Amino acid sequence: MQKEQISVFDIFKIGIGPSSSHTLGPWRAAQQFTASLQKQADLADVVQVKILLYGSLAKTGKGHGTDIAVLLGLAGGDPVTFDVNAIDSTIEAIKQEQLLTLAGEQTIPFSYTEDLIFLFAESLPFHPNAVTFQAFLNNGKAFSETYYSIGGGFVVKEGENGSEKEQVDLPFPVEKASELLHWCLSTGLKVSEVVMENEAAWRPEAETRKGVMQHFNVIRDCIYRGCHTSGFLPGGLDVARRASKVNSKLTAGEAYTDYDSWVQVIRKGGNGFNYILDWVSCFALAVNEENAAFGRVVTAPTNGAAGVIPAVLQYFIAFCDGYTEDKIIQFICCASEIGSIFKKGATISAAMGGCQAEIGVSSAMAAAALTECLGGSQRQVLMAAEIAMEHHLGLTCDPIGGLVQIPCIERNTMGAIKAITASQLALQTNPDKAKVSLDAVVNTMWETALDMNSKYKETSDGGLATNIPLSLPEC
Repeated sequence: MQKEQISVFDIFKIGIGPSSSHTLGPWRAAQQFTASLQKQADLADVVQVKILLYGSLAKTGKGHGTDIAVLLGLAGGDPVTFDVNAIDSTIEAIKQEQLLTLAGEQTIPFSYTEDLIFLFAESLPFHPNAVTFQAFLNNGKAFSETYYSIGGGFVVKEGENGSEKEQVDLPFPVEKASELLHWCLSTGLKVSEVVMENEAAWRPEAETRKGVMQHFNVIRDCIYRGCHTSGFLPGGLDVARRASKVNSKLTAGEAYTDYDSWVQVIRKGGNGFNYILDWVSCFALAVNEENAAFGRVVTAPTNGAAGVIPAVLQYFIAFCDGYTEDKIIQFICCASEIGSIFKKGATISAAMGGCQAEIGVSSAMAAAALTECLGGSQRQVLMAAEIAMEHHLGLTCDPIGGLVQIPCIERNTMGAIKAITASQLALQTNPDKAKVSLDAVVNTMWETALDMNSKYKETSDGGLATNIPLSLPEC
């Protein structure tokens, strides 16, 4: 069997919040179904479409915007380019007019209450995040496909292996951390350099660099926007956005007009522990408040954990002189390789592994990337990732009300701080003396995921989700 090949652009994807597995994945599945339908039949022959959401997609689907995602995907919208300000009006029009325009071409009757079905008590065996699309034609025939959203925006069609990329001959194939370390030590390459060599098998280096910087631009804009947007998050919990208040307090009236001048203001504040700690938390809050508000984010490697890597990257930019194109690309590429190892050896889906699969993985990715960018050896890079994940093992997923808000947003601040701490520990440690390998932690995380009760896996059936009333007042 050919080994799974994962690109930096598989781990990092541009999309819309609040969930990579419940929003971005179903959105992509709807797009794939529409494309498949167009190959099988003329859209003009379609008279009805039904959508069946199973398992975790049903239980927390409305909180995660799964219903919104599948409708926008069927209608031909793309999460990379769709105007986030038009989401509410588009969905409201579909509900009120009871019409859905497939791929922007064929308008059919559609009932939100009857044609979009939440099967709360049913799950399919392959994965908890399952959706079936059914199309009925005017000749009496029907066309049906089932898709699984397996985390991080990855989608697998039933009966297929899920690989959409062209399979290539990678110069440095990697399944496990031990293999990555072998290539690094035998060639002298850094982790990020191994990634760039592999990416060259798919496209020219200049194209990869351009794509990574496009992703960084989305991250940068998301952080800046989140730090300057106030109000309350949608969904009914009345959660107040905090990043803008923290930003206002920390900048203390200093004038700036854009991201670059904002970074200069941040740097002027010094390097005090509390000051830096507050900023790292602010960066993480900003991204995940944007994510919760259906803003445009970059999965890193998921939407629920989308604030960890941006927060640590922004820390590197603002406090470690990391604001150059080369350093940003190095950071993102190194992080992506750690994420791919977890994807191959365990999971990055909270529906499969709990929050350890999201916040834990993102923290490990960020820790590794920061360590390399601060001059750590290849062994120290892997050690940093191991330390970060080791202290997220067993973390459950229990979003209150099925919303990516409580405790999800604050968990990103914790993951970012742990990543920086893990990096500092690794940089001050002889990795040859390490007792635990990254591969051992990946295996342990997967075993923990298999043992974890399903109610702690993004279903909102346990933990905080069942012990905290939905009418909590704001603190």
